[in-house]
Amino acid sequence: MKFKTDEFETRMKKSISAYSDNLGTIRAGRANPEILSRVSADYYGAPTPISQMAEIRAADARTLVISPYDPSSLKAIERAILTSDVGITPQNDGKLIRLAIPQLNEERRRELKKQVERLGEEAKVAIRNIRRDAMDRAKAQKKSSELTEDEEKQAEKDIQTLTDKYIKEVDRVTEGKVKEIMSV
Repeated sequence: MKFKTDEFETRMKKSISAYSDNLGTIRAGRANPEILSRVSADYYGAPTPISQMAEIRAADARTLVISPYDPSSLKAIERAILTSDVGITPQNDGKLIRLAIPQLNEERRRELKKQVERLGEEAKVAIRNIRRDAMDRAKAQKKSSELTEDEEKQAEKDIQTLTDKYIKEVDRVTEGKVKEIMSV
Protein backbone atom coordinates (compact mmCIF):
# COMPACT_ATOMS: atom_id res chain seq x y z
CA MET A 1 0.00 0.00 0.00
CA LYS A 2 1.28 3.47 -0.89
CA PHE A 3 0.96 6.37 1.57
CA LYS A 4 -1.47 9.03 0.29
CA THR A 5 -0.35 12.67 0.60
CA ASP A 6 -3.37 14.25 -1.17
CA GLU A 7 -5.19 15.17 2.06
CA PHE A 8 -2.09 16.86 3.46
CA GLU A 9 -1.40 18.71 0.21
CA THR A 10 -4.98 20.04 0.27
CA ARG A 11 -4.50 21.25 3.84
CA MET A 12 -1.22 22.98 2.86
CA LYS A 13 -2.95 24.68 -0.09
CA LYS A 14 -5.65 25.93 2.30
CA SER A 15 -2.95 27.33 4.60
CA ILE A 16 -1.40 29.24 1.68
CA SER A 17 -4.85 30.50 0.67
CA ALA A 18 -5.65 31.67 4.20
CA TYR A 19 -2.25 33.39 4.39
CA SER A 20 -2.85 35.18 1.07
CA ASP A 21 -6.28 36.30 2.29
CA ASN A 22 -4.68 37.68 5.48
CA LEU A 23 -2.15 39.61 3.42
CA GLY A 24 -4.96 41.13 1.36
CA THR A 25 -6.26 42.93 4.44
CA ILE A 26 -2.91 44.68 5.01
CA ARG A 27 -2.96 48.20 3.66
CA ALA A 28 0.01 48.72 1.36
CA GLY A 29 -0.64 52.33 0.37
CA ARG A 30 -2.89 51.38 -2.56
CA ALA A 31 -6.68 51.34 -2.72
CA ASN A 32 -7.73 47.70 -2.34
CA PRO A 33 -11.35 46.80 -1.44
CA GLU A 34 -9.96 43.76 0.41
CA ILE A 35 -8.87 45.98 3.34
CA LEU A 36 -12.54 46.22 4.35
CA SER A 37 -13.18 42.46 4.14
CA ARG A 38 -13.15 42.04 7.93
CA VAL A 39 -15.17 45.14 8.76
CA SER A 40 -18.80 44.54 9.77
CA ALA A 41 -21.49 47.17 10.37
CA ASP A 42 -24.64 46.91 12.44
CA TYR A 43 -27.48 46.40 9.94
CA TYR A 44 -30.94 46.01 11.49
CA GLY A 45 -29.41 44.65 14.68
CA ALA A 46 -27.09 42.11 13.01
CA PRO A 47 -23.36 42.54 12.32
CA THR A 48 -23.09 42.39 8.52
CA PRO A 49 -19.89 42.56 6.42
CA ILE A 50 -19.70 45.87 4.56
CA SER A 51 -19.10 43.99 1.31
CA GLN A 52 -22.64 42.58 1.62
CA MET A 53 -24.16 46.01 2.32
CA ALA A 54 -22.42 48.09 -0.32
CA GLU A 55 -20.40 48.10 -3.50
CA ILE A 56 -16.74 48.74 -2.69
CA ARG A 57 -14.52 49.79 -5.57
CA ALA A 58 -11.22 51.54 -6.15
CA ALA A 59 -11.91 54.88 -7.84
CA ASP A 60 -8.17 55.38 -8.37
CA ALA A 61 -4.89 54.18 -6.87
CA ARG A 62 -5.49 56.07 -3.60
CA THR A 63 -9.29 56.18 -3.19
CA LEU A 64 -11.92 53.60 -2.28
CA VAL A 65 -15.59 54.42 -2.90
CA ILE A 66 -18.32 52.68 -0.92
CA SER A 67 -21.85 52.87 -2.38
CA PRO A 68 -24.40 51.38 0.04
CA TYR A 69 -27.28 49.41 -1.50
CA ASP A 70 -29.52 50.83 1.22
CA PRO A 71 -28.86 54.59 1.75
CA SER A 72 -30.08 54.33 5.36
CA SER A 73 -27.05 52.15 6.18
CA LEU A 74 -24.56 54.91 5.30
CA LYS A 75 -24.09 56.08 8.92
CA ALA A 76 -23.68 52.50 10.20
CA ILE A 77 -21.00 51.77 7.58
CA GLU A 78 -19.18 55.01 8.41
CA ARG A 79 -19.30 54.18 12.14
CA ALA A 80 -18.00 50.63 11.50
CA ILE A 81 -15.03 51.94 9.51
CA LEU A 82 -14.21 54.50 12.22
CA THR A 83 -14.23 51.85 14.98
CA SER A 84 -12.32 49.25 12.92
CA ASP A 85 -8.52 48.88 12.80
CA VAL A 86 -8.38 50.09 9.17
CA GLY A 87 -6.91 53.40 10.31
CA ILE A 88 -8.57 55.58 7.66
CA THR A 89 -11.13 58.30 8.32
CA PRO A 90 -14.12 57.98 5.97
CA GLN A 91 -15.56 61.02 4.14
CA ASN A 92 -19.33 60.82 3.90
CA ASP A 93 -21.06 63.00 1.26
CA GLY A 94 -24.60 61.79 2.03
CA LYS A 95 -24.67 59.21 -0.81
CA LEU A 96 -21.19 57.66 -0.85
CA ILE A 97 -18.31 57.11 1.51
CA ARG A 98 -14.83 57.83 0.24
CA LEU A 99 -11.69 56.47 1.86
CA ALA A 100 -8.51 58.30 0.92
CA ILE A 101 -5.63 55.88 1.40
CA PRO A 102 -2.71 57.88 2.82
CA GLN A 103 0.83 57.52 1.49
CA LEU A 104 2.82 55.26 3.82
CA ASN A 105 5.86 56.72 5.56
CA GLU A 106 9.09 54.75 5.92
CA GLU A 107 8.45 53.79 9.55
CA ARG A 108 4.96 52.45 8.76
CA ARG A 109 6.36 50.49 5.79
CA ARG A 110 8.88 48.79 8.08
CA GLU A 111 6.13 47.93 10.60
CA LEU A 112 4.00 46.43 7.84
CA LYS A 113 7.00 44.49 6.52
CA LYS A 114 7.54 42.99 10.00
CA GLN A 115 3.83 42.16 10.23
CA VAL A 116 3.92 40.40 6.83
CA GLU A 117 7.03 38.45 7.82
CA ARG A 118 5.40 37.43 11.12
CA LEU A 119 2.30 36.22 9.26
CA GLY A 120 4.62 34.34 6.89
CA GLU A 121 6.27 32.57 9.81
CA GLU A 122 2.84 31.64 11.19
CA ALA A 123 1.90 30.18 7.78
CA LYS A 124 5.14 28.16 7.76
CA VAL A 125 4.37 26.86 11.26
CA ALA A 126 0.92 25.77 10.05
CA ILE A 127 2.51 23.91 7.14
CA ARG A 128 5.05 22.26 9.44
CA ASN A 129 2.21 21.16 11.74
CA ILE A 130 0.54 19.52 8.74
CA ARG A 131 3.87 17.80 7.97
CA ARG A 132 4.03 16.52 11.56
CA ASP A 133 0.47 15.14 11.25
CA ALA A 134 1.42 13.40 7.99
CA MET A 135 4.60 11.93 9.52
CA ASP A 136 2.61 10.69 12.54
CA ARG A 137 0.09 9.02 10.23
CA ALA A 138 2.90 7.32 8.27
CA LYS A 139 4.47 6.05 11.51
CA ALA A 140 1.09 4.79 12.75
CA GLN A 141 0.50 2.95 9.46
CA LYS A 142 3.97 1.42 9.69
CA LYS A 143 3.27 0.34 13.27
CA SER A 144 -0.03 -1.29 12.26
CA SER A 145 1.77 -3.03 9.36
CA GLU A 146 -0.13 -1.13 6.65
CA LEU A 147 3.20 0.19 5.34
CA THR A 148 6.57 -1.51 5.03
CA GLU A 149 9.69 0.23 6.28
CA ASP A 150 10.67 1.23 2.73
CA GLU A 151 7.18 2.64 2.07
CA GLU A 152 7.38 4.62 5.33
CA LYS A 153 10.76 6.11 4.32
CA GLN A 154 9.36 6.97 0.86
CA ALA A 155 6.28 8.55 2.48
CA GLU A 156 8.49 10.67 4.76
CA LYS A 157 10.50 11.77 1.73
CA ASP A 158 7.31 12.67 -0.21
CA ILE A 159 5.93 14.58 2.77
CA GLN A 160 9.17 16.55 3.15
CA THR A 161 9.21 17.37 -0.59
CA LEU A 162 5.62 18.62 -0.31
CA THR A 163 6.48 20.68 2.78
CA ASP A 164 9.51 22.27 1.07
CA LYS A 165 7.34 23.16 -1.95
CA TYR A 166 4.75 24.98 0.18
CA ILE A 167 7.32 26.68 2.42
CA LYS A 168 8.86 28.10 -0.80
CA GLU A 169 5.38 29.24 -1.85
CA VAL A 170 4.94 31.10 1.49
CA ASP A 171 8.35 32.74 0.93
CA ARG A 172 7.33 33.75 -2.62
CA VAL A 173 4.00 35.27 -1.45
CA THR A 174 5.74 37.06 1.45
CA GLU A 175 8.42 38.46 -0.85
CA GLY A 176 5.78 39.79 -3.26
CA LYS A 177 3.84 41.54 -0.48
CA VAL A 178 7.02 43.00 1.06
CA LYS A 179 8.03 44.32 -2.38
CA GLU A 180 4.56 45.90 -2.76
CA ILE A 181 4.78 47.52 0.69
CA MET A 182 8.32 48.84 0.26
CA SER A 183 7.75 50.32 -3.22
CA VAL A 184 6.99 54.04 -3.00
